[in-house]
Amino acid sequence: MELPRSTSVLIVGAGPTGLATSLSLIHYGFKDFVVVDAAVKGDNSSRAIVVHAATLEALDAVGCGEELVSKGTKMAKMRFDTRVAELAHIQFDALSPYTHHPYALIIPQTFTESVLGEKLASFGVTVYRPRKVVAVKINANDGNLADVVFDDGQVITTKYIIAADGAHSTIRTVAGIAFVDPKSDFTDDSGILQQAALADVTFDADLNEPYFRGVMSPNNFSLCASLPSTFNEYLAKETGKPTEGRIYRVVCGVPQAEGVVPHTPSKEYMQTLIDKFGPLDLSSHPAVNPNGKGVCIKDILWYSRFRTHSAIADTFFTRFSPGDSSESQGPAILLVGDAAHIHSPAGGQGMNLGIRDAVFLGEALAKHIKATESMPISEADQILTEFVTERRARALEVIGFTKTLLSIGGMKDENVAWWLPVSKVTLRNWALWMLGKVYYLRREAAWSVSGLGRR
Repeated sequence: MELPRSTSVLIVGAGPTGLATSLSLIHYGFKDFVVVDAAVKGDNSSRAIVVHAATLEALDAVGCGEELVSKGTKMAKMRFDTRVAELAHIQFDALSPYTHHPYALIIPQTFTESVLGEKLASFGVTVYRPRKVVAVKINANDGNLADVVFDDGQVITTKYIIAADGAHSTIRTVAGIAFVDPKSDFTDDSGILQQAALADVTFDADLNEPYFRGVMSPNNFSLCASLPSTFNEYLAKETGKPTEGRIYRVVCGVPQAEGVVPHTPSKEYMQTLIDKFGPLDLSSHPAVNPNGKGVCIKDILWYSRFRTHSAIADTFFTRFSPGDSSESQGPAILLVGDAAHIHSPAGGQGMNLGIRDAVFLGEALAKHIKATESMPISEADQILTEFVTERRARALEVIGFTKTLLSIGGMKDENVAWWLPVSKVTLRNWALWMLGKVYYLRREAAWSVSGLGRR
């Protein structure tokens, strides 16, 4: 399909953030935009699996929240334990006085993309695929326009480019915007959970539903969560192959002593990680499993590996200025989602923050476009400058928050000090157990994780 030759706004990337930006622009009365994506089709893997209350409220604003909720599993509480004892749980249902969504919604990212994509299509908007950006140039006739060049030679001329093209953003690179770790107190993301393996699996035994367990073991952290049955239905429709039994997301940190996480793991590799670091009721050894029967991975449906690192763009807004001109001119470039910031998956914050960025960006950009009709660009740009300053501050907060969570979950099993020969892990477990007994603190933990305190 041939691309339009020009548009006011070009959105590069049709993941959750790009789609949410598009829907937000429509919600605020602006429809002169084009959406492109380098992939042939949307991803059908689960990837991110939690949508938090603040994000659902943002999606409610663009008419997608309730449909998403209908496809997921509402988790009122999430347990976090040691391998042998319960520590604490995050009590999301305590948020009912503050939100219409007092829960964490367990739902594969593919559904989030599907719901947003279908909503966008209902407005007659087409996502052009596969279209990969290879260059951005200043338009020869107007310095405030950009000619965006694609791998097939087609060119779109535009005033605004929204980079929703992920952590390895082409647009961010072309714009020359630095993307580095903000160097907070945990400059190496705690030095323990530097790598992890995650997979969607089925087991050879039924577990209590819905299942969600985070396990803190010395030097490591693991998690297992049941995915909604609607995901089985989706995969059957997409692949033509039914999946028997509930699908579970398994995430496990891999300490450096265990070696590099393989690119393609075997069932045996993932089972070994669960047996070493996961909850005992998922152990494959009957003598260890408290239920007296081993639980083994039956099939691996999807797998990935990642390194836990953080980075943030120096700015989320710039003008692609020709030459060394100091004037406020050149096409506007705005970064959103992973193109603007990345961090560890602790707390399930990444996709959530990106979607909220996108929904709020739609409002700010619509205001900016309207303002340019009656004032100089340099004055109108204050709208975008204030917006990105606020969103970047939010991103820095989330990076610090996830690094803190990571440092707690992957705490080293070592003594506090030579003069206090008590294990840090023992103190952590004791503190979490005590905090878990206080309702107010459980609610505060839910408030922090839900995003309601840092929309």
